[in-house]
Amino acid sequence: MEITQSRKPVVYLSVLVVCFVCSAIALVYTRHESRKLFVELEELTTERDELNIEWGQLQIEQSFLGMHARIEKVAVDDLSLTRPESSEIFVIERQ
Repeated sequence: MEITQSRKPVVYLSVLVVCFVCSAIALVYTRHESRKLFVELEELTTERDELNIEWGQLQIEQSFLGMHARIEKVAVDDLSLTRPESSEIFVIERQ
């Protein structure tokens, strides 16, 4: 089947239109994916910032809970522990 000389421009134009339509669809798809990924990036950035804040708060809480004065206060108030008298303390030496 041979394309006549008068039909060549129509075939070229049809191919060109198909290429333009495919290109336009690819552009729309790419922009949609780009926006979707940007929204996901923003959500992950917000989550990262919230986790960093929580991590800092947990570090402060850990340092507070590990303070010697607080441990002693809990031992005395909550557990009713007292310091032993010096006569009640025995030093055991290792040989």
